[in-house]
Amino acid sequence: MNLEAKMKVAIIMGSDSDFPVVEKGLNILKEFDVETEVRVLSAHRTPHLAIQFAENAEANGFEVIIGAAGKAAHLPGVLAAVTPLPVIGLPILSSTLDGLDSLLSIVQMPSGIPVATVAINGAENAALLAIEMLSIKYPELREKIKAYKETLAGRVLDKDAKLQEKLRG
Repeated sequence: MNLEAKMKVAIIMGSDSDFPVVEKGLNILKEFDVETEVRVLSAHRTPHLAIQFAENAEANGFEVIIGAAGKAAHLPGVLAAVTPLPVIGLPILSSTLDGLDSLLSIVQMPSGIPVATVAINGAENAALLAIEMLSIKYPELREKIKAYKETLAGRVLDKDAKLQEKLRG
């Protein structure tokens, strides 16, 4: 049985205007061969559908949910309130308060309803956090994460070597 086929993350965004940010995380999940489903469901305009999705997420094979939302940004908290799955909040930059409103709405959850929260527009980190959570169950993901971080370190070392060369002039 192929365990990788079962790795499944839902990405729920409050508006399709969030997709350019969300897509960056989606691409990382694809790079790690994690199955994803992306939906537009609003905590305010389609609350019953958002709640229904979250209530059924575990039964539908999802293991982590990423909730992306801007402005009032209630979506990740609403999802977390009705599912036992981990929810990662992705605050989306809004024009009003530079995304601070979104960040605070997501990070200030009441006791008992945790939402892991990443930086404003931090879709890549939301995806990587989901992958790290999944790596607890799927050891092949742990190895891919290690290799990914080695690649990141290599890029920094390459940049440092180029800078040192330039400074020696």
